[in-house]
Parts: sequence; C-alpha cells; structure tokens
Amino acid sequence: MRPVWLVCLLLITALGARPQSPTGAARKKPKSVPIPSLTVEQRVIHALSRFTFGARPGDIEAVERAGLGNWFEQQLAPEKLDDSALGPRLAALRTVRMAPKDLIAQFPNQAMVRSVSEGHSSMPDDPATRLIFELQIERLRSQTAAASRTQGGVAPRDSKLGNGKTDAPERDTESDAAAADEIAGRLLVLPPNRRLQDMETMPVRDVQLIATALKPEVKARLLNDLPPADRETATAMENPTGLVAQEVQQAKLLRAIYSQRQLQEVMTDFWMNHFNVYINKEAQYYLGAYERDVLRPRALGKFQDLLVAVAHSPAMLYYLDNWLSAGPNSPVSDGARRASSSGKSAPVPGINENYARELMELHTLGVNGGYSQRDVQEVAKVFTGWTIDQPQSGGDFKFDPRRHEPGSKMVLGRTIAGGNGPDGEREGMQVLELLAHQPATAHFIALKLARRFVADDPPADLVNRMAEAFLRSDGEIREVLRVLFASKEFWQPQYYRAKVKTPFEFIASAMRACSADVQNAQPLSAELQRMGMANYGSQPPTGYSALNEAWTNSEALLDRMNFAVQLTTTRPTSGAFCDPAQALAGAALKTPPFPPAATTNRKPSPASGALSGVDVTVQYLERALVPGGVSAQTRSAILGQLASSDQATRIAPADIAAALRTIAGLLLGSPDFQQR
Repeated sequence: MRPVWLVCLLLITALGARPQSPTGAARKKPKSVPIPSLTVEQRVIHALSRFTFGARPGDIEAVERAGLGNWFEQQLAPEKLDDSALGPRLAALRTVRMAPKDLIAQFPNQAMVRSVSEGHSSMPDDPATRLIFELQIERLRSQTAAASRTQGGVAPRDSKLGNGKTDAPERDTESDAAAADEIAGRLLVLPPNRRLQDMETMPVRDVQLIATALKPEVKARLLNDLPPADRETATAMENPTGLVAQEVQQAKLLRAIYSQRQLQEVMTDFWMNHFNVYINKEAQYYLGAYERDVLRPRALGKFQDLLVAVAHSPAMLYYLDNWLSAGPNSPVSDGARRASSSGKSAPVPGINENYARELMELHTLGVNGGYSQRDVQEVAKVFTGWTIDQPQSGGDFKFDPRRHEPGSKMVLGRTIAGGNGPDGEREGMQVLELLAHQPATAHFIALKLARRFVADDPPADLVNRMAEAFLRSDGEIREVLRVLFASKEFWQPQYYRAKVKTPFEFIASAMRACSADVQNAQPLSAELQRMGMANYGSQPPTGYSALNEAWTNSEALLDRMNFAVQLTTTRPTSGAFCDPAQALAGAALKTPPFPPAATTNRKPSPASGALSGVDVTVQYLERALVPGGVSAQTRSAILGQLASSDQATRIAPADIAAALRTIAGLLLGSPDFQQR
C-alpha cells in the first residue's frame, strides 16, 4: 500500500487546486461536478452545513421529515428545543457555570495569590481551595527568591504558610524525582476518592513535587481516575488560571458538537468573533460569563440589546482597556494633576480610544462607515467612566462619574448632551442606540452574516435586502436570517459547498459526522491550537476570519488530515474516537444498495470488477461521513491506497478493520469534507 501521507498530500493538493468562493464574478463549480439545480436532499445538506456545525447520522432524514422550513424555524427558537442531554457533557467543567468573582476566589489569579500572601485577603477555609492557594503562594515565593538571586540580593523568607506548614529546603532534581515517586506510590494504593483528601494533609512542598517532579505517565495514573471535581482541583493546583482557560475552551467545543440548539451555537460563535475578546489578556475569568450571559442569550435577538450588553461586559472593558480610561477634565485627572504639582507621586490617568475605535470600525459601522477620527475621540470621551468594580477580584461593570469627561460631545453630527454625575452613563447609551440604527451598521452586519452563511463575496442584492430587514425590524437578527434563508441566492448551486470550514468547524463537524464520544475535550482544544485557531485565541480585535483564504494553506490542511487519520485509529491520545464500523453499519441499514455501475468511475476491467466490494464499502462510508459525496479524484485516491501492490484485487479479511479506519480517516480529511 502507498504511505498514507502520500495519499494525504494528493488530497490536500486537490483541495488547494479547487476554486474557492466567489471573488468578483460568481463562483463556478468544477466542470466535473455539474449541478443544474439543488435536489431536495442537497438543499437539506446545504442548510445543515451552514446553520449547524455539521450533519450527524440521521439528521438529513429528520430534517426531511420535519420539513426544511419547519426545522429552520425551530432552530430560530432555541429556548423551545430540549438541550438537557448537553448537561452531562458539561457537568465536569465546573468553572464554566461560575461567576468571575467566585472563579477567582476558588481558582486564584496572580493578583489574588499575592493579596493572600501579603495578608490583604484571608486564606479560604475549604481544604481543597486552601491547598490551591498554598501551592500558588509557594510558587510565588520561589519566583521571588529566584529573582532576588538573579539580582544579587537576598530573598525574603517567610517562616510559615497559612496552615502553619513551613518551607522546606530546596532539593536537587534527582532527590525531587525520588521523593515524587515515593509520594505517588503512597497515593496510588488509596482509592481514587481518597487521594485528594490525603494530599490536603501533606506539606505543601511534597504536594508541589507531584506537579513538578513526577513522571508524566505516573502523574496521569494518579490523576486520571479521580472523581471529576477532585481531578479539577488537582489540575488547578498546578495552574489555576490555565484550568479556567482550558475548561471554557473545552465547553465551547462540547456545545458545538452536542447541543441541539445548533443555530444558536453557530451565531454565538459568529458574535464571539465579531465582538472578540482575547483569552490570554487576563480575560480567562470573564470569558465564560461573557459568552454564557452576554452573547448566547442575545445571539438571535435585537442587535442593539447585544451591543449594549457587550459594552457593559467586564470582558470587553478589560480587553480593550476602557476600564482604565479617564477624561482629561474628569475629577480623577484633576485630582492626580494637583497631587503631582504638590510633589506627590500620582500618575495622571489618560483617555483610551481602543474601545471607541473598535466600537465603530468592528462592532457597528465598519471601516468605511462614514466616521472620522474626531468621532473616535468624542466617543472615547463618552465612554470614560465605564469601568469595572475591583477587576482583579472579578467585579462587575461600574460607572464611575469621577472618571467621566464632562460636557457635551459631537458624534456623527449629533450632539450628545453631557450628563452630570451618575447621569453620564446615559451618554454611552445614546451613542450605542445611535450606532445600532445607522444604515452603515445594517449593511456591515448583513455583509458579515452573508459571508458566514453564503459566500466570501455574497450577492450585493441579497446583502441589501438583509440590511433592509435589519433596519425594518429594529435590528432583529432572526428576521435578517429569515430573509437570507428565503432568498433565491442562498440556494443557488454555485454556493453549494462553496465555503471552506474553519478548523473549529472542521473538528466539530468531524465529531458530529461519526457520532464520536468525546470523553476529554482538552486534546481537541490542543488540536485547534496547532491548527491556528485556539478557542478565544485571536489576539487582534478582528477575531478569526470567516474567509476561505485564511484556512487553505497546505500546512494547515495537512494538520487536518493527520487529525482525521488519528481520530479513526487512536482512542486514548485524541480524547475521542470515531468508529468507522458503526458508521458503516448505520449507512448500510438505511441506504439502498448501490448499483454496480455506480460504484466506480473507471472503465470495467478485471481489477476494477474485483474491487467492486471495496468500492461499495467506500460509498457506504462516504454516505455516512460526507453526505454530499466526494469527487472522483478523492474516491480514486482512497481506492488506490487500499489496493496492495501484489494483490490489487481484494483486501484480506484480517485487514478489513484497518481498511475501514483508513477509508474513514481519508474521507474525513478529504477536500470534500473540508467544504461546507
């Protein structure tokens, strides 16, 4: 057999050579795949590929039974869809249900650790939480000591921690490893539900050795079979901030894969990129609440409601630095200047334009939306005082009149009357209402939606009608999507499978296509990072691109193919497993037998005739995993991979399982599966 990597390269080259979505002129389908008009089944496949994260086994038939229009209306009313089955999938991710203030109290950030270490905050009473704090304080002390040694100074030594445990002397690497092995040996003989309790009674340095000096395979044995809450605590002992980030990233994937409210999740992802917040800017503690309480409930509602909620979100205020912004003539700035002139060290806060600029350029009007730099400056003044109450402790939005710039402002030619004291918050509300009702905003949002659901260069007439629906309905996103769904343009054959999946869409759709049982979503999150699309990992405020060209380089596509092959062949390392035998059985039960002539695109020959059974198997798996079908080139590459050099006519029975895995992996990694 040819090496799998060679077949992968052939398929990747095929995808790179295929024309993508329209740029200028209407996109033309390859001549080898003429589609005069979409069949009923193709229309269902098209809708499922655009309004969900991919079809699951049985979805096409279910939508056909319900009626395409009825199914779409059901998706527009997610609150009426039973999503209770998602609950057990998220149950182990406790942090995604917590408020930011509670998160920091139980899984501390650096500021909270320092506050407890210096005695400004009290050590928690809960033993597990207390142990997390003690370990982080020990780490902080070690970092301080190392910095002091580097600078030639003497590190301060604290005699005791909060529970009376004293520092242990530094150990060398060899003795650390031996001590860690001895500790792990004692713990491994205990029942899993007793291990964390035992760790809570150990000296802090002994517990720290488990994280820093224990071999990875031994640590996995020690922690993997813990009860979920204990495993979460044990992970947080090493890196509480990292745990919070990992769980919110995993939850996003699990919702995309398993939620019945697929359109709501697609739109939540759309708005997450539109109102982007970067996870690594100390935003981990706000992201879960941001997506859960701000974006998801308003994903299909009025745009102004969403815009206002985002503007009040601590996640956005923190990410774009507006929480630090203070007007040059505000009481806070005046006080700082007076203190500075009297010789006291008091930095004068300044006005920050980041949020004002992105509010107009990325959130509402668009880069050519008719605003000026003067408008940016005036909007920045309007939003001074929009800040966070105790941000390092996970506080909520607060309007601080002492930071607000007094006086009237001029925005887009309209006077925004200056409010006094607490009334200053009303200025921001007036600006948000003004921006939400601009024709430029309607067009900008309509264009972005059309690019997500139709094509990179969508028909101008469709975008205009969507923008009109936006203005007519007071920014009701459901109405804009109804116009898109009912349009003749959306169903035109040239837009069928014209979009390339982003890495997030690819992984979620692969899991859904083969009904994968995701036991651990963290490896999937790691795959996304390797593919260049870590959840919430876009540092620029633009978010991740929805355009094809951003995701079609050869290296990225090879990563996808490697993932697809791994998904069908290895269970433990991927956190999920696709069983091709199950997919084949399901397809064979519900699909009529393929006519012999339809199983191959090659001319009859002794070899091709003998391969007809393999051809049928490929077609059944193709039907199960890639409902829209694959090209002759893809099928030929897969069949060529299955044919051995010395026995090209059949597969030995012992190799059937391996052959099924190969077929499934190549189908999920094929150019055809990458399209939606």
